[in-house]
Amino acid sequence: MPTVKYRVPNISCHHCVMTIERELAELDGVLEVYAEVEGQTVEVTFEAPATEERIRQALAEINYPAAERLA
Repeated sequence: MPTVKYRVPNISCHHCVMTIERELAELDGVLEVYAEVEGQTVEVTFEAPATEERIRQALAEINYPAAERLA
């Protein structure tokens, strides 16, 4: 199961964290989502049918686009 971590500069509060975690958790194949305000990061563990491309697309759709992949 791959895990990816992104820097997401639009994260500014815990409401942002809750929105990201809720929305990404609804994607088929996403197993864990951890977002944090302090580091402005989102970490996602997933398996098929989820893909890195779909995760990045979902972040953009909810107005939290990933600026860069950290891991």
